[in-house]
Amino acid sequence: MSGGSSSAPGRFADYFVICGLDTETGLEPDELSALCQYVQASKTREGASRFISSATEGENFEQTPLRRTFKSKVLARYPENVEWNPFDQDAVGMLCMPKGLAFKTQADSREPQFHSFIITREDGSRTFGFSLTFFEEVTSKQICSAMQTLYHMHNAEYDILHTPPTNDKDSCSSTGDCNGTSISKLQRFNSYDISRDTLYVSKCICLITPMSFMKACKKVLEQLHRAVTSPQPPPLPLESYIYNILYEVPLPPAGRSLKFSGVYGPIICQRPSTSELPLFDFPVKEVFELLGVENVVQLFTCALLEFQILLYSQHYQRLMTVAETITALMFPFQWQHVYVPILPASLLHFLDAPVPYLMGLHSNGLDDRSKLELPQEANLCFVDVDNHFIELPEDLPQFPNKLEFVQEISEILMAFGIPPEGNLHCSESASKMKSLRTCDLVSDKRNGNIAGSPLNTCELLKENETIARLQALVKRTGVSLEKLEVREETSSNKDIKIQCDEEEFKIYQLNIKIREVFANRFTQMFADYEVFVIQPSQDKESWFTNREQMQNFDKASFLSDQPEPYLPFLSRFLETQMFASFIDNKIMCHDEDDKDPVMRVFDSRVDKIRLLSVRTPTLHTSMYQKCTTIDEAEKSIELRLAKIDHTAVHPHLLDMKIGQGKYELGFFPRLQSDVLSTGPASNKWTKRNAPAQWRRKDRQKQHTEHLRLDNDQREKYIQEARSLGSTIRQPKLSNLSPSVIAQTNWKFVEGLLKECRNKTKRMLVEKMGREAVELGHGEVNITGVEENTLIASLCDLLERIWSHGLQVKQGKSALWSHLLHYLENRQRKTTSGSFSTSGILLDSERRKSDTSPAMSPLRISLIQDMRHIQNISEIKTDVGKARAWVRLSMEKKLLSRHLKQLLSDHELTKKLYKRYAFLRCDDEKEQFLYHLLSFNAVDYFCFTNVFTTILIPYHILIVPSKKLGGSMFTANPWICISGELGETGVLQIPRNILEMTFECQNLGKLTTVQIGHDNSGLYAKWLVEYVMVRNEITGHTYKFPCGRWLGKGMDDGSLERILVGELLTSHTEVDERQCRTPPLQQSPSMIRRFVTISPNNKPKLNTGQMQEAIGEAVNGIVKHFHKPEKERGSLTLLLCGESGLVSALEQVFQHGFKSPRLFKNVFIWDFLEKAQTYYETLEQNEVVPEENWQTRARNFCRFITAINNTPRNIGKDGKFQMLVCLGARDHLLHHWIALLADCPVTAHMYEDTALIKDHTLVNSLIRVLQTLQEFNITLEASLVKGIDI
Repeated sequence: MSGGSSSAPGRFADYFVICGLDTETGLEPDELSALCQYVQASKTREGASRFISSATEGENFEQTPLRRTFKSKVLARYPENVEWNPFDQDAVGMLCMPKGLAFKTQADSREPQFHSFIITREDGSRTFGFSLTFFEEVTSKQICSAMQTLYHMHNAEYDILHTPPTNDKDSCSSTGDCNGTSISKLQRFNSYDISRDTLYVSKCICLITPMSFMKACKKVLEQLHRAVTSPQPPPLPLESYIYNILYEVPLPPAGRSLKFSGVYGPIICQRPSTSELPLFDFPVKEVFELLGVENVVQLFTCALLEFQILLYSQHYQRLMTVAETITALMFPFQWQHVYVPILPASLLHFLDAPVPYLMGLHSNGLDDRSKLELPQEANLCFVDVDNHFIELPEDLPQFPNKLEFVQEISEILMAFGIPPEGNLHCSESASKMKSLRTCDLVSDKRNGNIAGSPLNTCELLKENETIARLQALVKRTGVSLEKLEVREETSSNKDIKIQCDEEEFKIYQLNIKIREVFANRFTQMFADYEVFVIQPSQDKESWFTNREQMQNFDKASFLSDQPEPYLPFLSRFLETQMFASFIDNKIMCHDEDDKDPVMRVFDSRVDKIRLLSVRTPTLHTSMYQKCTTIDEAEKSIELRLAKIDHTAVHPHLLDMKIGQGKYELGFFPRLQSDVLSTGPASNKWTKRNAPAQWRRKDRQKQHTEHLRLDNDQREKYIQEARSLGSTIRQPKLSNLSPSVIAQTNWKFVEGLLKECRNKTKRMLVEKMGREAVELGHGEVNITGVEENTLIASLCDLLERIWSHGLQVKQGKSALWSHLLHYLENRQRKTTSGSFSTSGILLDSERRKSDTSPAMSPLRISLIQDMRHIQNISEIKTDVGKARAWVRLSMEKKLLSRHLKQLLSDHELTKKLYKRYAFLRCDDEKEQFLYHLLSFNAVDYFCFTNVFTTILIPYHILIVPSKKLGGSMFTANPWICISGELGETGVLQIPRNILEMTFECQNLGKLTTVQIGHDNSGLYAKWLVEYVMVRNEITGHTYKFPCGRWLGKGMDDGSLERILVGELLTSHTEVDERQCRTPPLQQSPSMIRRFVTISPNNKPKLNTGQMQEAIGEAVNGIVKHFHKPEKERGSLTLLLCGESGLVSALEQVFQHGFKSPRLFKNVFIWDFLEKAQTYYETLEQNEVVPEENWQTRARNFCRFITAINNTPRNIGKDGKFQMLVCLGARDHLLHHWIALLADCPVTAHMYEDTALIKDHTLVNSLIRVLQTLQEFNITLEASLVKGIDI
């Protein structure tokens, strides 16, 4: 729509166009498509060319001339131009005859072919084209002799190239497809002899219309063609009919039906009202017959998640039907990316586009899929329409409630006699199938089943495997489908007389039923989406300019309400462009009258559902709600077709000169342009024009995105919308010069960079947001599911970047194949000795002056990381390997660095990529790496948490105290490491070895280390400062401080300890140079709990500080439980870590503890044991205070006894730790504190100033501990091993 100044009259058709052979200019080879084919052919010398009909190996020019493509021209168009829809000659010419002119002889079949197409303008609005292509005899002698000359040249060339098979002069021309077919047959198809053969050429008549009334347009064109070919001339000249359709037939107003006259019979079209699903006139039936329900639902899922989709068929109309159906079924969402249902031959380079697209590629019916080479397949959904076959991208999530959904669609299809697995009669492979025996059919997995002859529907059902499978599956969920209802579809009231024929009405019925079922899935799934829309705080204008950065939907809260099985699909769907646009639209049109029609229909449906279920719980269960709106929708169509609302003027004689309007039988004439160039002076439809003007307004509204902006701003907005990388909806259909191709690619590069910026930003905001929450700011809003989705979409983006501008495609993943090339190059360059493949620096390289023992640093090595991935047997595909490698690099904070290293091999990049590729645009590449560098600011565990079953080598370093002779130690030490995903079990450590590596299944993030010894030998005392453990794949290093003795009679007499560790932050990203010195270790937290109660060893805290410490510790635990489950850190750290609950309570009990005699250590545990003895004697003496108190005392004694009886050799402090953990788990801590505060033993063992003797302080302590009661604390196994309470 240009400026939108002129209002479009509501006319049914804007143009009538004739395309074909221009005899003036003669035969022009269609260089572009020929060139494309030539390039394709020469690109892969070893295989046959792919896009060319029946070429042998070699150039297109070896094609027989009849098989070559010649340029078609727009021969005439009426009217010359209409201002509201400027004529686009290139686009119309290309799309009417996407492969150019076709020549045939009398020996070929010459059935007329109908197809439709779409022209998308830059602003996103669309025009529809409907064309009928038929063959006419070539009357021009020049053209015939030109064709003969081409044949002579071709044969002469052929004689030189090949020795002719026989002496017959024509047989030379049989170069075509010599696939074992006999030469005589080829001679018939592929040769042309001017004296013997009649030459035919294709011609096409076409209607360009503002709305897609496909059935009506098809009838108009077919009747016009029939008028030309039938022996009886039509009642009026052709001009009268064309004039009628161009100027006298209006568009039916919304909600009305219209009848107008074709050449031979009435034509009816009807348009849905504003409260129904939008107009859609393609037969859904055909798509289900071609592909089958299962495939359609999978294809639908791919489209919703914005994968690249390539449709492949030898029928243009099939491509169009499948594309339009899939996008129509998405209601209320709209496909936002490149949409070219018919890709003209000269635009093949567009398959290289690194953006989501939905394109249709014409096949010639000869080459199979394997010949078709596509630039990128990691995210590609390939649909071979004619062969009932679909290739899906790798990790496609399941559409929610897919089983019941497929079941509901199948029931409808079967009521119309369509088998759910599709009908192979209509697919190309049917003919190939006939040769198979039926027993082969059963085992033919790829095609699902092949339906036999159409049986009685009910019979079909009983034998239908899909339904049987579905019934079995659904039965497991507790629903019975025994009474599978197949209503013979009869219209509800017999007395209504439908104006269109039965077949057509059936198509209308099936269409609306299927569409309602699909629409119902979204109304159910997003029934309360409005609650989660984040309305902008600022005015529309500033919101609009910043909308890229704004969060417009509360994804996390929405997802947390959804049933678990929906999450994989929904979390990805919420990240798509179509969902974002849908919500933007919602924010834009807040007022009713201002709403986008689609939005209005959807919202009214959602409201109905909400009324029905008045927030009943069923909304959020995965209960499947069947569609209830079908009958109503069907009824409105039926009523429109029963009573036609408008009838157009009949065609009539025009004011033509005598002798005009005559034509030759079998030839579509050049029409009288003087009568067709302008419409009637006063259009009698202007009075009824309101609906059309409304439509005009709707269009305008669509463009301004319902913004109240003045015209300049609107223009600015439209310009901006055009320039966005994501809005290349359709390539410019003009003859493409290299500069245009370069410009398109430049847009892609910009689009990719922008997408990268937005993705990294979004991921960082989410991650930072979450870490801020851990620090106590703001609300948490990302879930594990969502993080996975974001990382998966980053992987997709990387795949798209890596496959942009590839020279030759290898393997399914462009990124992985680049990595493999790099690996190969490196291996060639490095002779075996030059670098140690182990990737770990050896001990001898450690600098002698290092005082603190530390692990040798892991070498940063891209190759080593690749090897790790190659060693993981669970990952089978290239795409999977590339994704795992990206995850690993993100976790190690090396993604940017690795990719920089990969791209630093310029020779390799040049060899693999074309000049215009993203990876060869230096500035963009730098910016891209810089965006990725920002990930280093946050910690990801996206590798560890996803590959939970793989084997991982762990490296352990134990650091004993230097001062106190560790070397004399005689006992046999052991260690056991636990993580969030499991534990190692006890590992014996060879004596005097302090560093070792072992392999075990992924432990996840590490939490505790148990370390101990068997107390054997003369000197069984060991002072351990700390233990370090490193994951050798991800490089994560954990430090477990100890600072205590292990040995009988030393410290608290412990032979084993439980150490709680934390992750060390690496310094790789700070210093990008590879330095050989190990990173400085953070100093070990000095000998931590030397609880010998000597006044000088621990900083004395005052009672205020202690209360604070307890408060902090409890607060940490409370916060832990307020996080979504997938994000919680380690609870063990909060209980037993540096400032955890155990150490805080330890401080409390040490406060005011009376210092014992010299040289004798007294531990808190001693005090607790004394208290226990006191209560037990009370029991025996039966001095029983109140009931409540008694159970507390009993509990306390039971726990202390159990801990003392444990087979483990835990020291007194270890026992105290265990008691606190168990008390927290069973919500008993506050009871015990109360109990001990009143105990006489306390009076005896504590000073009067002690905190435990101060009642007010004890009461506040009890209140704080009571807050833990509402949480269900689960302890890590290592903390309570050997205790069964």
